[in-house]
Amino acid sequence: MSWLDVLSAVLLISGGIFFLTGTVGMLRFSSCYSRLHALTKADNAGLGLIALGLMVQAESLWVALKILLVWALALLAATVSAHLIARFSLRVDRGTRRAPP
Repeated sequence: MSWLDVLSAVLLISGGIFFLTGTVGMLRFSSCYSRLHALTKADNAGLGLIALGLMVQAESLWVALKILLVWALALLAATVSAHLIARFSLRVDRGTRRAPP
């Protein structure tokens, strides 16, 4: 077992721990905004650590760049979706739009 395997395992386990804490935060917090904060921050960090752990084990630079691209696209999608959810929740709280049944 090389030091790259150990580094990869540490990064993958750390990413899994971030995912777990984000999930616990989503289940435990009461407001929509607190849930979004816990979930998006922990999931983005968790996905980043997992991507780094996979990049360490990548067979080529091309594969590592693909993993980096997937991470960047996931960050963009998470940012946009969290913003849309927060904006909709704010509108529902203000009473300007009803929540779907």
